[in-house]
Amino acid sequence: MKLKQIFYLFILLIFIFSGCSSNSGEKKSEYGKMASPNSDAISSQNIAMQEKVEETAVTAGEETNNKAMAATERMVIYYAELNLRVKDFNKAQKSIEEKAKKYGGYIVDSNVFREGKRQIEGTLMLRIPEVKFDEFLRDVQGEAVEVLLRHVSGQDVTEEYVDLESRLRSKKAVEERLLEFMKNAQKTEDLLKISTDLSKVQEEIEQLKGRIKYYQNQTAFSTVTISLYEDKIVIPEIKKEDLNTWERTKKQFAESLNLLLTAISGMTVFIFGNLPILLLIVLAGIGGYLIVKKYKKKGNHRQE
Repeated sequence: MKLKQIFYLFILLIFIFSGCSSNSGEKKSEYGKMASPNSDAISSQNIAMQEKVEETAVTAGEETNNKAMAATERMVIYYAELNLRVKDFNKAQKSIEEKAKKYGGYIVDSNVFREGKRQIEGTLMLRIPEVKFDEFLRDVQGEAVEVLLRHVSGQDVTEEYVDLESRLRSKKAVEERLLEFMKNAQKTEDLLKISTDLSKVQEEIEQLKGRIKYYQNQTAFSTVTISLYEDKIVIPEIKKEDLNTWERTKKQFAESLNLLLTAISGMTVFIFGNLPILLLIVLAGIGGYLIVKKYKKKGNHRQE
């Protein structure tokens, strides 16, 4: 009797284990069916998530722009233009270039013009650290006999700078999300699509970084354009070389003689070449003169 009970119990346990294994198999098959469509939908999810990340980042950027504007130090690009009249152009130019280096600046462009033998003028374009801008202008004006023009202006780029930083943060957030998508991508098509989007975003990031760096440089250094004018009478030097008086005299005599011979030759050619015509003109003139003289005599006899 005990053996039968043990046997029935053993059969019951077998049925129980077989039922559990079938249920787990069904669950695994259902999970596999659910996983497949999720894998097929990666591409569309990636695009949707990318758009959401961009929208979220842009919204966050807009919300923080005002705070950043308040927290960021004003970024102003300064320009200055000076027209100076100086005693000695070369001395003033050299002194200004040395002062630019002393204040930590550098020369961008330099031009010198000479109008005839009297007026000398030139232009210097310099980049001076913004913190030394006012001090440099005061120092340079000391080189002038007369300040003809002084113009200082500034361009506030704080808003543009803060906007660039906000856009850069947004693009970096998109870049991070695309890198996560790339790690989870299973299909080659999805990988290529994400790679293309990532390349575009990274290119935009580099452009934004370049623009931000440009504004940083422009605000860190101010542009100063200086025009220098010098009124000076230039005394010519006495010529020390041989004047070649005798050679120049012989040359002038030969040229005069050649001119005279050329004139005589031309007159000879004209007279003898046109001799028939000239004879006719002379004969006609003589005939006309005789006729006029004859009529004058007749008129005188009638009056008598």
